[in-house]
Amino acid sequence: MVNSLGATPLEELFIIYRKVSEILNKKAIKIYKPYVGRYATSMEMAGFSITLFKLNEKYKKYLDHLVWTPFVKEV
Repeated sequence: MVNSLGATPLEELFIIYRKVSEILNKKAIKIYKPYVGRYATSMEMAGFSITLFKLNEKYKKYLDHLVWTPFVKEV
């Protein structure tokens, strides 16, 4: 997950994601489901956060589960 802290535009987040993706690919780490956007923000704060976790089959089914929230809509 590449998350804007508020003021960082989506275009810049995708540039950051591309670099993160390159680094992980060089280490043979597969990205299963990338999230790029504004998920946890703070009133126009500049910057971003990167969140990674090792995914196993148990958690994969939860990540694939359909959801609707104010922040994520996968119906």
